[in-house]
Amino acid sequence: MTDETPAPTTARTSGESPYEDQYGFSRAVVAGDFVLVAGCTAYDDGVPVHEGDPYEQTLAAFAVALDALARHGLTAADVVRTRMYLTHVRDCDEVGRAHKELFDAVRPVTTMVVVQGLTDSRMMVEVEVEAHRPGLARTLEGIPQ
Repeated sequence: MTDETPAPTTARTSGESPYEDQYGFSRAVVAGDFVLVAGCTAYDDGVPVHEGDPYEQTLAAFAVALDALARHGLTAADVVRTRMYLTHVRDCDEVGRAHKELFDAVRPVTTMVVVQGLTDSRMMVEVEVEAHRPGLARTLEGIPQ
């Protein structure tokens, strides 16, 4: 046995969503070698963007998610799972087109679900991302919990 304390295997980071404090969640959680990113929508400085355009909202929402990954040194190439929640079945092709542009080379497993609504009626799309980087847990030493 050694006296060394093992590196933490979990770290949390915040984003710009006011819902994080209101509802008690993190933008991203590093759990071992995985980074799990909470639902992201198309907001800029707390204001919805690209209202009425599911393609642009999808690109903007994934940009928020990929920014959260970048804080931990990961990129789209590390993504292993995506989830897309959309409010209209008619938007599947536009949302899928945006997803393909971002992840065609990576080909993560994905789920696209049509839901009745999101927390802001101007939002048409919400996305989640999970990424994996072997050895990531070893890099967490010193990250606040």
